[in-house]
This record gives sequence, C-alpha cells and structure tokens, in this order.
Amino acid sequence: MNTRDPHVLALPPRTQLYIDGFWCSGERGDRLSVVNPSTEETIADVQAGSAADVDCAVQAATRAFEGWRHTSGAERAAYLRAIARGVQARRDHLAALQSLNNGKPLAEAQVDIADVAATFEYYAGLAEQLDDTGEVEVALPSADHRAVIRREPAGVVALIVPWNFPMVTTAWKLAPALAAGCTVVLKPSEVTPLPELELTAIVAESGLPRGVLNVVTGTGAEVGSALAEHPRVAKVSFTGSTAVGKQVMKTAADSVKGVSLELGGKSSIVVFADADLDLAVDLVTGGGFFNAGQMCSATSRVLVERPIAKALTERLAERVTRIVVGDPFAPDVQMGPLTNRAQHERVRRFIERGKADGARLVASGDVPEGPGYFVGPTVFADTPITSALWQEEIFGPVLCVRGFDTEEEAIDMANDTDYGLVGSIVTGDAKRGKRVADRLAAGVVWINAPQLIFPQTSWGGFKQSSVGRELGPFGLAAFQEIKQVLTTISRA
Repeated sequence: MNTRDPHVLALPPRTQLYIDGFWCSGERGDRLSVVNPSTEETIADVQAGSAADVDCAVQAATRAFEGWRHTSGAERAAYLRAIARGVQARRDHLAALQSLNNGKPLAEAQVDIADVAATFEYYAGLAEQLDDTGEVEVALPSADHRAVIRREPAGVVALIVPWNFPMVTTAWKLAPALAAGCTVVLKPSEVTPLPELELTAIVAESGLPRGVLNVVTGTGAEVGSALAEHPRVAKVSFTGSTAVGKQVMKTAADSVKGVSLELGGKSSIVVFADADLDLAVDLVTGGGFFNAGQMCSATSRVLVERPIAKALTERLAERVTRIVVGDPFAPDVQMGPLTNRAQHERVRRFIERGKADGARLVASGDVPEGPGYFVGPTVFADTPITSALWQEEIFGPVLCVRGFDTEEEAIDMANDTDYGLVGSIVTGDAKRGKRVADRLAAGVVWINAPQLIFPQTSWGGFKQSSVGRELGPFGLAAFQEIKQVLTTISRA
C-alpha cells in the first residue's frame, strides 16, 4: 500500500520538546514510538517528557506571561494571522502528516487544515476587538462612583488535546488562549504528536515571543497529570475521554484552578418519515463513519420513524458495501483505519458484544487484507437498549438503528443518555425540526445538515459531555478572568 507521501518525505518529522523558544530533548531522554495505523510500522520516535520537563515549560510560560499579557489585541492578532498563513502555506505537508499519523483519508485531513487556519483567523479578529472591548464602563445608581469591568488573561494555561483531530482541537484552544493574552503549555496526544509538532514549528516561525507557547510530548499519566496539578497553571483545558476528564477535574481541584472539559458523547440522529431518504442516508453515514467514527459527536444512535425504518436500513446496508476502506493516501478511499491498536481492539470487542446481546448485524464493510487497524463500517438493527452498543460511547464506525412511533418517543430515546453533546434531525417539516431541536438535551443540533462546525458559533454539550464551551466568543471567554474596578469620584 502507498503509505508514504512525497509531502511527508520532504521533511523529517519533528520529534523534540519545544520549551522557552527552543527545541530540546527531555530531561531523561525517554522516547515514545509513533505508529502508522495503516501499516502498524513505527514512523518516528518522539521525546517523552517528564514532570521535570513540564515544570521547565510552566516556568518559561510564567516568565513570558508578564510581557505577553500587556501586548495589545492588535499585536496578538498579527501573530495569529501569521500562524494562519503558515498553516495555509504548509497545508499539503500538514494534511499528509495528519493522514500518516492519524489514519484519516487525505480529503478529511485537508478539511482539518482549513479548519485550523480559519480558527486562527477568527480569533485574530476577536483579539483586535479586545482593544476596544477589554474594558467596559458599567452604569451605576451612584453619581459618586465609577465602575469598569475588565477582561484579563487567566494566566498560564495547560492545553491537553486528543488523537482523533490533531491540530484541530489544538487550534480551538490555542488560538483563543493566545488571543486572550495567556501563555501556554500544550500536551499533544502521545499517539498523534507529529502533526502537532509541525504546527508548533509554524507557530515558532511566526515570531511569537519565547515562552508564550511550550509543547511537552509524553504520556497522560506523567505529563498530563503534572500539568493538571502544577500550582502555577491557572487553567486546564482538556479534550478526551470522560474517565480521564473526571480525573483531570479532581486533580485540578486540589489547587482550585479553572477547568474546561470536552468529553464523550452518545448522540442520536432522528429521521422522520417525511425526510428525504437520500439526504437521510448521507447524513447518517457522515455522522457515523467520518473519521472512522472516532468523534465525540458521532451520531451512532440512528432513530428512524417506523414507516421508513425498513427502507432506510436497507439503504444504509447498501451504502456500507460501497464505502472504500483502506490506505488514507489512495484517491478512492473513504475511510481509513482506527488510529491506534487499543482503539481497534476496543471497537472489535463492542461489535462482538453487540452480537452476543442479540443485536441484528445488518451490514459490515470490507477491510483490506494485511496489517493495519482497520474495522469496516458496521450497522446493527434492533439493538437492545440495555446493550453496551446502545449505552456506551464506541468511538468507531458502528451504527445502531432503532425504530420509533411518535415524536415524543424519539425525543425521550435521544435524551436517554448520560451525555448531551450533539443531536441531528432529518425532516421535511421545518416546524417539527425546530420543535424537536428545542427539546433535545444537547449543546449542538443540526437540522437537515451535515456536522458542519464554524469557529464563529460554539462547541460543547450538556450533562457529562462538557464543562464550558469552545469556539465563538465563548472560547475566548474561557481564557479570561473578570475584574471589577470601582473608583470614588473626587468632588474637590
């Protein structure tokens, strides 16, 4: 299989830590192997940072904070726009690294790169606005006093990002953190550090002052924990599993630092009988199989009104047989491998559990022979609501179809989960679409639309899916503190 791309081979991958403006080895010199999920071959060995390396990075960020916090919004915007230009200039290389390290098809990786550049551009605009809106006077019922509300940077922030969307989740955190005037220590996933380190190089080339961004690769158990407990870290922004997010929150509580969490999901797409079936099939497959289903927003529960349940299920089964799974660099491939061995084994266990629980296997797509963490797109019907397939986040290309009779039943089924990240509705009735959207316990709802995410809106959910919000002005506010200043007006 063609697992190497000329854009990747043009430059050797970066493998070092980035601390205080310099590429360096970790204190212990330990290394982590990075694997190509399409071949299971090691493609690089990166530095595995330690708690001591985290402390060095936090100290560098602390020193840099006093200068960076006093830069103007316009100055910060100039750096953010330079980063966006750098991403665009290196987009082919970044996309190839994304596909090589994560396994997603090259076309999906290119979507990621566009998202990264757009996010830095958007927060450049918000940074500029801070010069006018960073301090606002408040009307008081007293002629003897004047009050202003200031938005100030939170301080040194730790950003801990996952392996399913390298660079994208980083941009969603890093761009607003820099716009707000924070300094940063970033921990990429140990599974997919290569595109993150290349993005770091682009940030460094923008001329960002030393210490404003620091990157420590390594394991969550050591590097992630050290960041969450470090007394000089003012805020932790974490995206990953719910179990790890809970631990981050507990650790951060010991020093009473701020926390933002983007965690799991078990989301539904609700298809009504008046829906356009072709559109419905497109949206169901996109919501379940994009990025091989490795999305917290995956709409893995397919709720379909009974009059069309059989027809939709048959069309899904037929579509699955046409999904090409394989080498992410091949031009016809629509779905790549899962990103790592642990996830591959986990998804396969879920599929076997579903069969044992009595779910009816409707379709399972073909996968290439040989090595690689491939799982074919899979559809189950009549899944018992007690099954792990129905109740737990799978994080793989597995859909479960169940019928419903009434709108009320569909809403109850969609909301019957500990999570509340997203929901999707397919209907020909605009009023019904709005009505159901209003009642879904989810932070993001799409009506007759694919899972489009714009940096101008918001990202996050209800219940155990999130603490706080990313993107839009909410993403900037997540890295700001509010200060009130009250002055007595002299009458002399």
